[in-house]
Amino acid sequence: PAAPAGPAAPAGPAAPAASASLKEGADLTASGAQVFQGRAFDTCTAPPLSTMAAWRSSGYGAVGVYVGGRARACHQQQLTREWVRAVSDMGWRIIPVYVGSQSPCVTRESKRPFPIDIADPVSHGAEEARDAVMQARALGIVERSPVYLDMEAYAPRGPRCSEPVVSFTRGWSQELRRYGYFPGFYSSAASGITDIAEARRIGIRDLPEVVWYARWNARPALAAEPVLAAGHWTPNRRLHQYEGNVKETHGGRSMLIDRNVIDAPVAVVER
Repeated sequence: PAAPAGPAAPAGPAAPAASASLKEGADLTASGAQVFQGRAFDTCTAPPLSTMAAWRSSGYGAVGVYVGGRARACHQQQLTREWVRAVSDMGWRIIPVYVGSQSPCVTRESKRPFPIDIADPVSHGAEEARDAVMQARALGIVERSPVYLDMEAYAPRGPRCSEPVVSFTRGWSQELRRYGYFPGFYSSAASGITDIAEARRIGIRDLPEVVWYARWNARPALAAEPVLAAGHWTPNRRLHQYEGNVKETHGGRSMLIDRNVIDAPVAVVER
């Protein structure tokens, strides 16, 4: 069913324990993160377990999973707590993605009904972070996991389009840290990533712990992204989506996927 056009007001998760909170810029592994280095794919709908089993020989080690968000496009008939545990037991690492509210200037028409509340973007970001925590917990994805906010490409960059994104993402990041989750941020290198990188360059705080940048038709690389300063979001804090909408077949099962290389936190799955 279609999501409402206005900002949702999800009930919040239980208040976090004081010990849950994470500090911005803290050492990831010392803070409890599980870091994966290697190849990953993401696909719109969580695949059947039989497909995930067939793909174990694919060379990919992690899978992006869309855990929630009012702008999430695909139905998730397979995605349950049991699916998450079964996939984890196969040896897959899971990258949780949340497709929340978008820039007022988002280019994809299907995302335009889900704008950030420009009257109070920080509070709106925090509100959606609480919903993301609830969705992750329901799937058995627990504290010290990342959740990656999916901010689709937007244009043009500038105060009307960019400032709501930065403010919303600050609220998202603050609240996820408060609940003990690492705030991640996915976007196009040419829009959202450029704006977040510029915010960091000028000293804005409360930014995401991990960045996942889409730059297609490029060499898969984590250290060579031109919009990211060499010392920013390192170590273990980058993902690169280097190719999109490609069909691959492994073990007799075909999927349309995006290809990624990562050195970043992945889900901690409740046992």
